[in-house]
Amino acid sequence: MSKKTLLSFGALLSSVAFVAACQSSGPPNNISADYFTGTALDRHEIGVRQHTEYLEVQLDARDTQLRVSEVMKVRSFLDQYTDVGHGPIVISMPKHAENPQLAVGAVSEIREFAWEAGVSYDQMLGAAYDASRRDSSPIVMAFKTYKAVAPKCQSLAEIDISNINSNNDLPTLGCAIRTNMAAMIAEPADLLGGRELSEGDKIRRGTQLRLWQAGESTAAARTDNDSGAVSTVVN
Repeated sequence: MSKKTLLSFGALLSSVAFVAACQSSGPPNNISADYFTGTALDRHEIGVRQHTEYLEVQLDARDTQLRVSEVMKVRSFLDQYTDVGHGPIVISMPKHAENPQLAVGAVSEIREFAWEAGVSYDQMLGAAYDASRRDSSPIVMAFKTYKAVAPKCQSLAEIDISNINSNNDLPTLGCAIRTNMAAMIAEPADLLGGRELSEGDKIRRGTQLRLWQAGESTAAARTDNDSGAVSTVVN
């Protein structure tokens, strides 16, 4: 067999081997399938859990109206509802209160406080509960809210960092970021979607566009009172 024939035969074998390698290529068995879909953050999603906030408004049968300390608690609870509450706010009165007149009057007061806090009457839901087995018979207020649930990050002590069978990232990558995000989210219900965005300022947007088209600065104009200098008042 001539040298030229041997070279041609060798080239043919190399081509066959290359084609076979291409046909058998695919995801290595030591890499999980989810590595090829999404990102590291997608593999550590933030959960959302429904939660119910409660407040017990204490009543003293000797009083004729709510005490100042209880009024302050109610107002604070209503502020929390207007910030993160969902659905109606439930105001439950005991069925057999020691002073029924006080209980009815207290519910009326609470409804008035709620109205002043911006809660419409159709967002208030009245109810009654059996307080016969309780030592006290307070008015119970409740509303629904949501809490962000951080992903459970795997300990680095459980991971073999020296394993170099593949070039994929560590399973913990992105988990700490998601944990920090879960702690900073102001309204976890937004993760469920569904809340409509408020309409933007069309006038302001048009003004910015005209400035940009004219080649002018779109930043807010500074006045003599604006300064980025560090105060020297303590020097």
